Amino acid sequence: MSHTDSYGDVEILGMIGTADASEIRPSRGPVIDPDYTARFARAHEEGGFDRVLIGYGSGWSEGTQVAAYAAAHTERLGLLIAHRPGVVHPTLAARTFTTLDQFSGGRVALNIVTGSSNVEQRREGDYVPHDERYARTDEYLTILRSLWDTRGTHDFEGVYYRFEGATPQVFPYEDRHLELFFGGSSPSAYAVGSKHADTYMLWGEPLKETGDQIASVARLADEHGRPARPRISVSFRPILGRTDAEAWERAHGILDTINGAVGAQFKEKVGQMHPQGATPENAGSQRLLAVAEKGELHDRCLWTPTTQAVGGGGNSTALVGSPETVAAAILDYVEIGVDTVLIRGYDPLQDAIDYGRDLLPLVRQELAHRAATRVEKAAV
Repeated sequence: MSHTDSYGDVEILGMIGTADASEIRPSRGPVIDPDYTARFARAHEEGGFDRVLIGYGSGWSEGTQVAAYAAAHTERLGLLIAHRPGVVHPTLAARTFTTLDQFSGGRVALNIVTGSSNVEQRREGDYVPHDERYARTDEYLTILRSLWDTRGTHDFEGVYYRFEGATPQVFPYEDRHLELFFGGSSPSAYAVGSKHADTYMLWGEPLKETGDQIASVARLADEHGRPARPRISVSFRPILGRTDAEAWERAHGILDTINGAVGAQFKEKVGQMHPQGATPENAGSQRLLAVAEKGELHDRCLWTPTTQAVGGGGNSTALVGSPETVAAAILDYVEIGVDTVLIRGYDPLQDAIDYGRDLLPLVRQELAHRAATRVEKAAV
């Protein structure tokens, strides 16, 4: 079971964007559709999601402004903003996020994405090599944590950053702990993330491989002297149907679309984080492709052809089945130590609505049941 020892601490996350687009829905409108963005955020809040991720790409809408707009159109929804160290100075980043945290009433968290490929990094003028990027991230997160958590004047002199007399005036809402989520599957990523992350984010691999990654993060966190390992998040693309058979029919239709002209149009328009046709540079994508090579179907209903169709890019493994089957699969991950599950669909807005109506209640109900059963057993 999770290191939190509480089924009640499990979080469910979604992901929002600023236009109606996905691998099967090429955008035909503006890059930023304010009405769609607001409806997308509200669908997650109304569906019972805890937070939504706002992704990062060198040409995408700027995430803090998207988060501010989403905050203005919701009341409680958490805002997990993907952020790439090295693009702006950490002293500016620190107050950017605390300012938004104050205006949103304490709803902000950061998802630190150190970088997936040299091509993508250079689009923003970053020519630092892969492993060195993680060393820079280590410094960057040390600075953020210090500026958020301690008062007074700050001086810093490191390998990548140097400043004198920084005196923050804006701190996290009600002096809370502003959480850091962290992604990456390379040894360098594990080393830095296990040191700094409140939640370590993984892509959806089979249970065994996910358990191995959890063990690696836990071991390194222990070496850093942390009292407990970070929480663990795993990301999936659920494909639901009223029955398992209906879900599989839909899944194969989605795969055909990704592999066809519609999917090609989407990939050409939004660009990938690594060049098309090339082996991905980032370890997370390499791991997903290795899992896909082992077989199409893993464990209860983890399906990998969607990963191969996009060249391993991003969160791309699917959980396919009825709401009952997919809920059971999510709970399988909770049982091996996953604390947070991020889910997003191929029909983004409608899938978010469907998850909130059909899937999340089943997951929450079973979590509550297991929590109650544990209490009953403890009382015997």
